[in-house]
Amino acid sequence: MDVRPTADRLRESLFNVLAAGNPEALAGSVWLDLYAGTGAVGIEAISRGASQIYFVESSSAAVKIIRENLASLSITTGFEVVHGDVLKALRRFDAQSLTVDFIFLDPPYRSKQAYGETLEFLGKSSLVSASTLVITEHQKKFDPGEMMGFLQRVRRLVQGEGGLSLYRRT
Repeated sequence: MDVRPTADRLRESLFNVLAAGNPEALAGSVWLDLYAGTGAVGIEAISRGASQIYFVESSSAAVKIIRENLASLSITTGFEVVHGDVLKALRRFDAQSLTVDFIFLDPPYRSKQAYGETLEFLGKSSLVSASTLVITEHQKKFDPGEMMGFLQRVRRLVQGEGGLSLYRRT
């Protein structure tokens, strides 16, 4: 299986940046966890007060793991697990006029094309408002780009072999 959970230190750094000294910063937020893998990032968001997480994953085995992880933590509400292609799911969410606060995407590192396709779609999508933060996890040596459509990188964090790029709509 091609699942690579976000490293604990990198995930902790991400949530520390997002909270920025305010433990209630994520309360009531809505997330898309794209290429969700084990669901670790979305589950962490739930634990920090997010009200709704949409996990999107194409792998049947990974979807099963997400569901098992949610059940093992007794999380029964505030999420939807979507088994399918990320771009198809995004088109569906876009058509539903869903708006989100945070979008986290972590395609398999070997699938560099998925970064560009997903970011380009999000840059044109109504899913992303001026306040939405789009976060990509990637290898330190890979740069997903400064500008992707109407998304501009506002911050880059590197830790170990991994990195995070944070984007906002221009």
